[in-house]
Amino acid sequence: MQRLNQSVDVDSALWREDIAGSKAHARGLARVGVIEQADADAIVAGLDTIAGEIERGEFRWDPVKEDVHMNIEARLIELCGAAGAKLHTGRSRNDQVATDLRLFCRRRGEETIEALSELAAVLLDRAADEIDVLMPTYTHLQRAQPSRLSHHLMAWQEMLWRDRGRLEDALRRLNESPLGAGAVAGSGYPLDREGVAQELGFSAPMRNSIDATASRDFLMELASALAILGVHLSRISEEIVIWSSYEFGFLTLSDAFATSSSMMPQKKNPDVAELVRGKSARLIGGVTTLLALEKSLGLGYGRDLQEDKRPIFDAFEDALQGLRALTGALATCTFNADVLRRALDAGHVCATDLADYLVLQKVPFREAHHVVGGLVREAETRGVQLGELPADVLGAAHPSLGSPEVRSALDPEAAVERRRLVGGPAKERVLAEIEDARARWKV
Repeated sequence: MQRLNQSVDVDSALWREDIAGSKAHARGLARVGVIEQADADAIVAGLDTIAGEIERGEFRWDPVKEDVHMNIEARLIELCGAAGAKLHTGRSRNDQVATDLRLFCRRRGEETIEALSELAAVLLDRAADEIDVLMPTYTHLQRAQPSRLSHHLMAWQEMLWRDRGRLEDALRRLNESPLGAGAVAGSGYPLDREGVAQELGFSAPMRNSIDATASRDFLMELASALAILGVHLSRISEEIVIWSSYEFGFLTLSDAFATSSSMMPQKKNPDVAELVRGKSARLIGGVTTLLALEKSLGLGYGRDLQEDKRPIFDAFEDALQGLRALTGALATCTFNADVLRRALDAGHVCATDLADYLVLQKVPFREAHHVVGGLVREAETRGVQLGELPADVLGAAHPSLGSPEVRSALDPEAAVERRRLVGGPAKERVLAEIEDARARWKV
């Protein structure tokens, strides 16, 4: 039972937040006259001593004392005597742990947002540096239309921007203080909930004591945001794996972010991307754990909630590891511009532009689509690319294709520059989007 009952091996990670909450609570008790100021000062000094012991690795965590709260309180009483025994006045471990978790999530959430910004900065720098590198876009993993590498990197950045917004929204909602909610029905002491909330950086006290102690939807929301982030990192990683293969050769990872095979000396494996891709499974699992944990709990604290910490602790750690690893990998990789450009020379990537050319000559789109489809089949039969078909073949397919101007529709560089609409890959448009993104991210 002791092994099942104790949680200090996990929740000791909350020690910073537990000490911060206890210091604010002690000062609040003194402000309303529940304890003497001298006792509050002794408590705060004792908690500072404990913080130093933990930082130096001198603090002994005792599983018999169950959790982070009782371990710290027991040591405080050793240091401060009767003053330390007054700390828990007007407080329950129920509102205490809820406060600790919100403070922890706020801190780790801000760290995650900072790591997101660092990855975004690398993507924006690489997008600016590689602005003249052209490449095909893909659908169904088949070459689709001409674009530029910077346009693709900016797509990755846009996904991360939405991840940042989800995290910021979640942090704003969780930033209310449970302290003073007690075990479930509040406190009969004249506690200064507003002052304590302000000292801890919360926007306000939580409005309902039952909700304050029993609800963990803030963990589910954060875990969901982190899981979506994990899926985005996994998608980026998948493309790194594909692009770094011999079959594609679009990028080369630096040796610091790849490994060799233990058997095959020619191998350079994209381990960084595969490991990050694997982490996304754990992030998705964390959401499932938290949802299942609370789905059948009535209102009021239940001991089931002891299991709410490991999933969110792991989720933050996995997300931060993934962000930092990809930041390093993308900052140091080499994009192989010649290979990327040569990929436009196959796959008939200007077929859509040829159809658009016909439409501009007043040909109905469906007819244009049919004509160009026939030309693609002819090119395949001849073993050439669409742009390599002779002029007489183009003219025979449709009179409008007999003009010399049609060759511009089959030029990948010209095709990219024609796409100047918002969100398009034209150089001028992508450069403007890079500057807009720098302003949004403040990087």
